[in-house]
Amino acid sequence: MYDIAIIGGGPAGSTLARLIGKKYKVLLLEKRSFSTESPFPSQKCCGGLIDPDAQKMLAKFGLGIPKSVLLSPQLFAVRTIDMDNAIEKYFQRHYINVDREEFDKWLVSIIPPGVDRVERAVFKTFYEENGGIRLKYHVDGREYTEKARLIVGADGALSKVRKQAFKDLPSPKLYISIQEWFELKENLNFYGAIFDSEVTDFYSWTIPKENYLILGTAVKPGKDAYKKFSLLKDKLTQYGYNLEPYVKRNGAYLRRPVKNSQVLIGNDKIALVGEAGGFISPSSAEGLSYAFRSALALAKALEKGIEGFNPQYAKNVTSLMRDIRIKNLKSPAMYNPHLRKFILKTGIMTIDLEKLYLD
Repeated sequence: MYDIAIIGGGPAGSTLARLIGKKYKVLLLEKRSFSTESPFPSQKCCGGLIDPDAQKMLAKFGLGIPKSVLLSPQLFAVRTIDMDNAIEKYFQRHYINVDREEFDKWLVSIIPPGVDRVERAVFKTFYEENGGIRLKYHVDGREYTEKARLIVGADGALSKVRKQAFKDLPSPKLYISIQEWFELKENLNFYGAIFDSEVTDFYSWTIPKENYLILGTAVKPGKDAYKKFSLLKDKLTQYGYNLEPYVKRNGAYLRRPVKNSQVLIGNDKIALVGEAGGFISPSSAEGLSYAFRSALALAKALEKGIEGFNPQYAKNVTSLMRDIRIKNLKSPAMYNPHLRKFILKTGIMTIDLEKLYLD
């Protein structure tokens, strides 16, 4: 029997496995295969930017990103396009530009060798059994079962662990993020943050990656989702973006916690970290720093043992919960067109707005 089974090998799950892997017998299930070469810089629907808060967490862990993970250009500016008010502004901010798939592979590669890792593992279900938890998963269509004392859901926005264990509790607001890749014909050495209430009540983005440009948005799921994305593309051509030739498209679901009651840490048998728990910025959808911080909070709660870890985990995420609450209070400065126009036009609160954009 395992001490802890972690479902999901992204930044939250792999970080937790690294932090507790020498103390506990750990099983890590990941649905991707990190041994498969990717034909493009990233296959995950993520911009692959490491913001200053995530950089601080990497420094706290004593980690330096290897050269093989980095992509050009490194970004020092945000171009803000407010389509509702026809306003453009630039803000200074530094992001580390990475190949997100390679970044995740690297985080997995530094997990202690004692952790049992299973790739291409599709988690199915779990149930309590004789003082432990029996979990089932498939690998290449074949079913496997294991037993653990604690299950950790690190399986993202559509977490099966959260859905099964806490189906009657509120979940964060659901979006679908859509990204398309285009060949880059000119130098665009900035991150683009785009606001247009016709497209979404959240925001859209552009990110240069070597010879490609990513255009993405987070919109309400449904039949009109891609129509909204197409509208965004049409409007961006008026701002000088050359969105040809098309290379590929990817997408993923995203959950945005608009209330702290939507953020869950779990119970004495099930713990949630990263986006599975709702730990993601409600103002920008930045998730790496929240993944790192929630994984560290849980790892510290487990230092004295699995028994009774939950109250300590709740205490350890107090600052994360406070950050989510504050960002929701500040979000109208970004997402209310009238407030945003006033701030961008007058320059009042410019520093606060700059910090809010992707913190």
